Amino acid sequence: MNHETPRFKFIDLFAGLGGFHVALSQLGGQAVFAAEWEPSLNALYRDNFGIEPWGDVSELNSDAVILDTVPDHDVLTAGFPCQPFSKAGEQLGFEHTLQGQLFFHVHDILKSKQPQYFILENVPNILRHQGGATQRTMLRMLEAIGYSVQIHRLSPHQFGIPQIRERAYFVGSLDGLNHFSWPTPETTSTDIRMVLREIPTDARQIPDQTSRAIDMWGDFLNRAPEDLKLPSFPIWSMEFGATYPYEDRTPASLWESVGSEALDAFQGTFGTPLLGLRREEQHEHLPSHARRSADLEFPVWKKTFIAQNRKFFLDNHSWLQDWLNEWQPWNLPSSLQKFEWNAQGAERDIDNYVVQIRASGVRVKRTNTAPSLIAMTQTQVPILGKNLTGRRRYMTPAECAELQSLGAIKLPNASQSAYKALGNAVNARVVNKIAERLIDLNKMEHAELSDSYVRHAAA
Repeated sequence: MNHETPRFKFIDLFAGLGGFHVALSQLGGQAVFAAEWEPSLNALYRDNFGIEPWGDVSELNSDAVILDTVPDHDVLTAGFPCQPFSKAGEQLGFEHTLQGQLFFHVHDILKSKQPQYFILENVPNILRHQGGATQRTMLRMLEAIGYSVQIHRLSPHQFGIPQIRERAYFVGSLDGLNHFSWPTPETTSTDIRMVLREIPTDARQIPDQTSRAIDMWGDFLNRAPEDLKLPSFPIWSMEFGATYPYEDRTPASLWESVGSEALDAFQGTFGTPLLGLRREEQHEHLPSHARRSADLEFPVWKKTFIAQNRKFFLDNHSWLQDWLNEWQPWNLPSSLQKFEWNAQGAERDIDNYVVQIRASGVRVKRTNTAPSLIAMTQTQVPILGKNLTGRRRYMTPAECAELQSLGAIKLPNASQSAYKALGNAVNARVVNKIAERLIDLNKMEHAELSDSYVRHAAA
């Protein structure tokens, strides 16, 4: 609902594409300040929302600067950078010299301006980071400046949006949170077809190598006997025919203690004999997951996957060897040699599903949800099977925007920039669901009326 008179005022830190802005403006909120350090997104925010964002939040580095620069507001929102806390990065957290320190700037603004409420968003791993120490530090600091705080994990697929993207949300209030409860997930089913466009003009071409890998794994599905239950574990085809030691020792530990001859009796990737090869050559003929020089013993999960894949090959050698001979997966990058089938019990036609190319392999998912959008690389943008749209293609930026509930705003012109920004964005629908339960709109409007009365009386 739109309101001519704003029901409350908010600020939007680390604004990006403006997911918080979209969510809170739908509730009648007015943005009075925004901050975004990326120049192109800064300009796009102005175009979309008519507000000129501040640049670098770290320049708001004292009470005096904050009080002079940041207007009074009722709600602070911030999706502060997640890379220092993400499992996909180095997880330096607060020790990250730039991005890891940005939470403290959010804290300083809250301390100086004392808005009634705040909503913060980050990756779920922030709750486990450093054994929970990061979360405890944040809670201690926020509570010390007067806020009651609750934390919860939510994903768009719980609210009718076909994307699995779990995030940690922190909410706070100066008056306690007795009035607040987290939104209840909906039971409605979702399907990625909800956001697809029939004739997209900006669908990016799938690279030949990626297309070949999808064809290869599609043929794998076709060749598998109908009565064979496909593995639930990741398929590592480079382990087919491999015999190098992995249970008690690693190749690296044998190299250090015995030398390259210790592996002469074994076979590397796809059954390549290691006999007579120099250490450097043996290294090249081992799977990437077995090459780490620091590994004296593999972790249990890795041992389990290796054992499962070798047994799967031995049990299915008759058809897998023909598949290997035809497709020669050793000519593909390691990530394309691995496969994750997440559609157990469904028809084995790869073009019925959503494919995502990850470092962990070619992942095939049912159409009820899309995988989480990734900011780090556009190679992980979901690929749609040709039975979904008539041709095999990447999801377009406009379709990905729908997955973030941001379909009504202007996106960056370059597809790579759009994908990156959407991967970093906060989901507007999830934030809207949280905010409508957190913000006491009646109280905000009453406070606004009271302030107007005081100003009128003073005049």
